[in-house]
Amino acid sequence: MTTSPANRLLNRREILRDDNSALPASKPAVDLGDLPEWDLTDLYAAPDAPDLAADLATLGKACTQFARDYEGRLAALEASKMLECIERYQEIDILAGRIMSYAGLRYYQNTTDAARAKFMGDLQDKITEDTTKLVFFSLEFNRIPDARYAEVFSAEAGPARYKPVFDRMRALRPYQLSDELERFLHDNSVVGAAAWNRLFDETTAGLTFDIDGEETGIEGTLNLLSDHDRSKREAGAKALAETFGKNIKLFARITNTLAKEKAIEDKWRKMPTPQTARHLSNHVEPEVVEALRNAVTAAYPRLSHRYYRLKAKWMGLDKLQVWDRNAPLPTEDQRLIAWPEAQATVLDAYAGFSPKLAELAQPFFDKGWIDAGVKAGKAPGAFAHPTVTTVHPYVLLNYLGKPRDVMTLAHELGHGVHQRLAAAQGELLASTPLTLAETASVFGEMLTFRALLAKTSDPVQRKALIAGKVEDMINTVVRQIAFYDFECKLHAARAQGELTPDDINALWMSVQGESLGDAFEFMPGYETFWTYIPHFIHSPFYVYAYAFGDGLVNALYAAYEDGLPDFQDKYFALLSAGGSQHHKELLAPFGLDASDPAFWDKGLSMIEKLIDELEAMEA
Repeated sequence: MTTSPANRLLNRREILRDDNSALPASKPAVDLGDLPEWDLTDLYAAPDAPDLAADLATLGKACTQFARDYEGRLAALEASKMLECIERYQEIDILAGRIMSYAGLRYYQNTTDAARAKFMGDLQDKITEDTTKLVFFSLEFNRIPDARYAEVFSAEAGPARYKPVFDRMRALRPYQLSDELERFLHDNSVVGAAAWNRLFDETTAGLTFDIDGEETGIEGTLNLLSDHDRSKREAGAKALAETFGKNIKLFARITNTLAKEKAIEDKWRKMPTPQTARHLSNHVEPEVVEALRNAVTAAYPRLSHRYYRLKAKWMGLDKLQVWDRNAPLPTEDQRLIAWPEAQATVLDAYAGFSPKLAELAQPFFDKGWIDAGVKAGKAPGAFAHPTVTTVHPYVLLNYLGKPRDVMTLAHELGHGVHQRLAAAQGELLASTPLTLAETASVFGEMLTFRALLAKTSDPVQRKALIAGKVEDMINTVVRQIAFYDFECKLHAARAQGELTPDDINALWMSVQGESLGDAFEFMPGYETFWTYIPHFIHSPFYVYAYAFGDGLVNALYAAYEDGLPDFQDKYFALLSAGGSQHHKELLAPFGLDASDPAFWDKGLSMIEKLIDELEAMEA
């Protein structure tokens, strides 16, 4: 069970969470200020930089020497030598990660640039070839007898601090293939899922949409879905449906192929379910995810169904159309928020919780760690990429000045701060399972929302602010669990045979009415809106992590509001732990336990209370 360092960027990407975000296409019509761009020189100065060439050469030699020194010998290593071995492996991981982070980030700045795509592809091929020599490491490590493993990892001079990493790796032992097959899968990765991922990205980035005779990209078109003008929202939704429909066969082919490839690998590994690999990588028990899923689906009537009936009433409509789902309220302030104000809003909210949080976020604005502008060919939505622990994270946005864009900034900066704090754990321990990776991002949004709410005395704007937060939480919890159910149904159906576009469309619609409720009508063409959501392609079953994170943060924030002693210190300790502890250990200081089904009801009750407040405003 290996992950190619050449594919690490895709595995670490964090794409913004809903179909209210997408790919860049057109610049905003107003001046939003000087939007920052990435300065990638902390990784490498240029594609032809001498140190990049030197690192590539070093990487090849390091992989060869590592295999010579350790292949066939891991079980015999004494504790101190095992520590040395692991630290050498970690240095190789950093070197490969640094190279691919640079190539990948350049590519995501403009996925339609053939030269950037070739540069990344060539490096991906080279690093995959070099790191094939390392495939033995996890395979051989998992064959170390339990008694010997316990002895080496409990010794004083040994690698005890790395034990959480290898415990997770050894949990994959039942699903490990032969060395030869694992090497084949590693080599084949560049022409398998990674190649289909690139096809998806480049296709989506190149889509165009006809809006009243004007050609627009997907970001500009999706942005219309939150426009105050209902006719513009309708035009945007219909243009999306038309273009998605024209490309449906290609998206169905990508989806079918990736689902089948996953099914084949799962069969060989004897994975009991399509979701098992994700649960293992997230270090979360299937029953915990099932408890989350069941709690959310049971709450649909109390959350989304109830809220959208309210929204239809506010908008004077008998039924909402799909283009009304993310529409602003008629009374909502229409002004766009310039970048300096967005920066100040988020940093002030962070500082209100702790000056340390704002200090950790400040360099993103000052040092070229954010790429915010909307540009042709730029990658989907928003993400925070940690690069490697010896450098720093980079944040990508497509900032258009909407209130939700400010929340996206707060979200991605939360990831960035989390990644900076966890970096002290070192490369192998810094990576946080997806279930906990959303903690700081969603908490950052909550801090920003609460800070804005505290400063809003006008009842009309207060209502709009609360409604916007409820919609974001529904998008994060209800929509993502509906996405998870869609994926579960899709992979189950694909196991029975090839899926036509109509088959996939029907699966998509089967979760839409259930999750959104009877306040909606669904226009012809909406059945194709599964096509561009990147999570289904890049990270199967990723989506439940958002709902997990929102429920977790709601419970954490309740503890914060209740005055839990030393909350800030405990919070920073949680983020600094990275992937070194299980969620049970990390949540214990807060008196929380995600394995308790009642835990999820606590988080969902916060959304219910906000809807209660909105209903009370109607009285």
